[in-house]
Amino acid sequence: MKMRILFLVFSCWLVACVSPPISPADLQPPTFVPQPTQTVSGEPLSVDGEQAAELPSTATQSPISIPQSPTPTATAVPPTATLPPTPTPTPDLYAELTIDALTARPYGGGQLDIIDTLEEEEGATFTRYLITNPSDGLTVHGVMNVPNEGSNFPVALVLHGYIPPSEYDTIAYTRRYADALAEAGYFVIHPNFRNYPPSDEGPNPFRIGYAIDVLNLIAIIREQSQDPFGYLRRADEDNIHLWGHSMGGGVALRVLTVNNEAYLRTAVLYGSMSADERQNFEQIQVWSGGQNGPFELNADDARLAEISPINYLDRINAAISIHHSEGDETVPIAWSHDLCARLQALAKPVECFTYYATPHTFRGDADTLFMERVRRFFDEN
Repeated sequence: MKMRILFLVFSCWLVACVSPPISPADLQPPTFVPQPTQTVSGEPLSVDGEQAAELPSTATQSPISIPQSPTPTATAVPPTATLPPTPTPTPDLYAELTIDALTARPYGGGQLDIIDTLEEEEGATFTRYLITNPSDGLTVHGVMNVPNEGSNFPVALVLHGYIPPSEYDTIAYTRRYADALAEAGYFVIHPNFRNYPPSDEGPNPFRIGYAIDVLNLIAIIREQSQDPFGYLRRADEDNIHLWGHSMGGGVALRVLTVNNEAYLRTAVLYGSMSADERQNFEQIQVWSGGQNGPFELNADDARLAEISPINYLDRINAAISIHHSEGDETVPIAWSHDLCARLQALAKPVECFTYYATPHTFRGDADTLFMERVRRFFDEN
């Protein structure tokens, strides 16, 4: 116990003697002396807007870098769902086949050329030529009968009916009609149409290609007749008539609803196809054993109505002469009866004749009577 007391006394004496006394200044907080600011690349370093103390000039460590916010670790993002491609609109294969579309487009261009003289008989009243003309980039052949004497002849376009192309002859069964009109003083052109050898092959849905061939030919006649040295200089471009048998009658109807200019004076429809394309192609499917007609009949009702001339008969300005036989076993006479009634209801100039005991292509007395009526009708108009 005495030893412990002595130890404590000794420790107190040692602290009092060795440690310096505490002055009042020791109780004050230390004075902070500002130091020059270190610059990096000429700009003061700062942290959160406050200047940082400069390191001694003898410092050898790398310049101070400002702490940056930690870069967030990328979080896996689920893959974006792939949207199906926007479907491409199905092209409307029928849009350019409507009566309105055919009316809006241009026709003509190019020249009708004579490539051969087919017949030039002594004492004949006309000369027959083999011709070509362009039509939408195709070369269409045909026959042209030109009266030997005179000028300013009215023009008659003779449009043939259906013949299997493999059996077609350039001078077709319609020769007798073309010759009769030439002898009566008409400048007659008989186009073969596209797809009939030796004409080029080309598109022909609804047989609209044939109508385009005729519309191009009409435009060429009107253009080329102005050339005083051209092949058509003796044609009267303001006096054009159409004559169409069977399929050619259907072509003529489309031409008249597309081009209703006053220079198209008349049209003779002889055993003509219908102006209603549904009727036509339902029958064509039967005739062809189903080979022809599916494309046409796949058009919806609205498009088919826009393509069919029967819905545009009000546009026709030419006088119409309709001829059909009760004995026709190819094209129903009911189609001509219906067309006649529709044109009469529209107050269009139309005459209608029924023949008996004669086939689709007339024979004998019926054929003679028919052509007499045609010449009178053309002459009166």
